[in-house]
Amino acid sequence: MATLTPTQLKNHLKTKSTDELVKEICELYRKFTDVKDYYQTTLSKTGKEEVLKKYKLIVENEFFPSRGKPKMRLSVARNAVDEFLKISISPKDIADLMIFYVERGVEFTNAYGDIDGSFYSSMGSMFEKALKYIRETKQEEEFYTRSKEIVDDTRGIGWGFHDDLSDSFGRYME
Repeated sequence: MATLTPTQLKNHLKTKSTDELVKEICELYRKFTDVKDYYQTTLSKTGKEEVLKKYKLIVENEFFPSRGKPKMRLSVARNAVDEFLKISISPKDIADLMIFYVERGVEFTNAYGDIDGSFYSSMGSMFEKALKYIRETKQEEEFYTRSKEIVDDTRGIGWGFHDDLSDSFGRYME
């Protein structure tokens, strides 16, 4: 099957009436959570907050579930961040979720002890990605304190974790 190009899609959509387009978009909204979340974040202030909360809860539950032991599936938590990046148009919310991911990871390792290199690598790469994004979107002032606290909370953690986060912080925030 050949991949449909954006031009082909536009040409197809031009053949539809307004009513047909509305019907099709509503059907996509009902069928696909990502489409629903996208419209929630773009059309509704309270919906935007609820969608951010939903993705934060996914991250939170991997590290600190309300019941049971933590699963600490970094792939699930990181996928939540990646999915949110696709649907959100708010630079502040995007940065907030990326920083939240790292905050929970740092809190987890401080609560449960030393983890492993791949865990710290994931946290470090997300921290750098977040700080780079924060700088690109000119939000340094908004996220300076939270980012600094993350670095401070990693003192004494092994695997060069503190050094990696300190380097990223120095590169993007100072």
